[in-house]
Order: sequence, then C-alpha cells, then structure tokens
Amino acid sequence: MARARYLHLDVFAASAGGGNHLGVVLDAAHWSGAAMQRFARWNNLVETTFLLAPTRQEASYRVRIFTPHQEIPFASHPSIGSAHALLDCGLAQPRDGLLWQECDAGVLPIRVEGEGASRCLLLRPPPEQIVRTGLDAHPLLAASLRDIRIGTLPPALVAGGRKWWLAEVADEAMLRAWNPDHGAIGALARATESMGLCAFARRTSSAPALVVRAFPAGVGITEDPASGAANGLIAAYLAKAEPAGPWTRGYVVSQGREVGHDAELIVRMDGGDVWVGGRTHTIVHGTLDWDIA
Repeated sequence: MARARYLHLDVFAASAGGGNHLGVVLDAAHWSGAAMQRFARWNNLVETTFLLAPTRQEASYRVRIFTPHQEIPFASHPSIGSAHALLDCGLAQPRDGLLWQECDAGVLPIRVEGEGASRCLLLRPPPEQIVRTGLDAHPLLAASLRDIRIGTLPPALVAGGRKWWLAEVADEAMLRAWNPDHGAIGALARATESMGLCAFARRTSSAPALVVRAFPAGVGITEDPASGAANGLIAAYLAKAEPAGPWTRGYVVSQGREVGHDAELIVRMDGGDVWVGGRTHTIVHGTLDWDIA
C-alpha cells in the first residue's frame, strides 16, 4: 500500500457543483498502469488522472488519463483539471503564461489567465480534421438525429484528439427539450469508432454563445455535463465553415443543465488556433491509500 495526495475537482463550473467531476492523484510516480486502472474503476468517475514527471524536455508535467474501463490518450476536462491541481498544490509554474502538458496525444499548451478563484485555464487541443459531412455521411446518422430539426450547418464527423459526430440544432429550446435515441447514438458511435454525438444550438444573446449537449455513448456515458474536447471540435468546425462570422472571435458555452449541472466553457480564437477552457474548483483535498503494484 502507498499513500498519495488526492484532489476531487469541479471542472468548468459556472456555479458551485455545476461542472464535471475529476479525480487527480498527484504522487503517482511509482504507480503501475494496472494500479491506476484499478483505482479509476473503483473511483468510478468519468475520468481520473495521475500526475507524473515529464519525459520530454519541453513539458511541464506528464498526465495519464483513465476512465473506469480504459486509459485514453487525451481529454480536455481532465487536462484542465490536472493543470489546476498542479497550480493549486504549487507543483508547477507557468512559463510565459503557459503550462505544457505531456500526454499520449503529444505535448499540449495550457494558457493560465489570472490567479486564485478567478483563474481561467485554456487548452489548445490537438489539430482537428473534418472527416465527412452531411446527413448522408453514414447510414446510421439519420436515426441518431430523429425528432430534431437541423440548423444551418450540416452534421459532421470531426476528429482531433477525440472523434465526435457534431450536429447543429435549429434553436436552443428544441435542443434543451430533446429526448434523443441513445441506442441509435450508441450504434453510430460503435460503427464509426467515435465518442458519439455532440449537438449544439446558437443562443440568442448579446454576445456569441452556444448551448451544447454531448452524448458519448461510445464510452458508455449517456450524457456528459461538460465536454472540453467536443467543444474544441465544434469551435474548429464553426471557424472553418464561417471564417468571417462572429464565432471566430470566441464565445461562451452553456452545458449540462439537462443532467442537473451548470457548466460554462470559454472558447477563444487566436490566430486561427482554438483554445477551450474555463474555471476549476477544488472540492476535496486529501490523501488516499492504494496498492500500487
């Protein structure tokens, strides 16, 4: 058995308790991969991360990310939360306003803005690729979009760190009230080796804003309260489809209210790069004992 520091975080929360849960093990240098997977399964959060010394000179730290079922190369909310944990515990300092995270998707920059409770962290995700577009992009897509009216942009399969089907819905009220066919989304996700379906609607407000609902049936989750990677792909898709539109200046995302959360994600555009992030709060700061063999 070994003792390690452990943080339980609320990532992308617009209000207390509104974000996405994340467990972070800070002293993971001597943990085996099997021990990490056992703890992630026992912890039973969407993701649990384990922080390590970097193996690449340009990186500030290294992170391994586990769902209860498997290790994954990249996810945004675990990346943002892990960076927050390091800063909270004084284990890393930004260089020129950036932390550099090493993970299985490469070395990715995280922008640090502000300090304390108002600190905002924004990640530049891996490069995206639009794989295919249109309602006829896959035979199972139409069933996943049943009982919903599509918006301006055609549905698209977009890859970049993760792979998601994206669909714009005609208006916010329709998206919030939608009861999707989760079985159909699961079949689409398995057939295309994707996370599932992420639907978005443009919000009527004075500043550009989106409402987002994400259904990652490909990893066994019915609905995700806050999806950093999916929102990064939406931003990249909007920027390519509407390069002169207001969305290329950045916007705010509301997500998770339909499942009892209240997440707020911030999207920034900088010289063609997409940055996605928000604020994180430490809820539990303690220690754990685990068999690390």
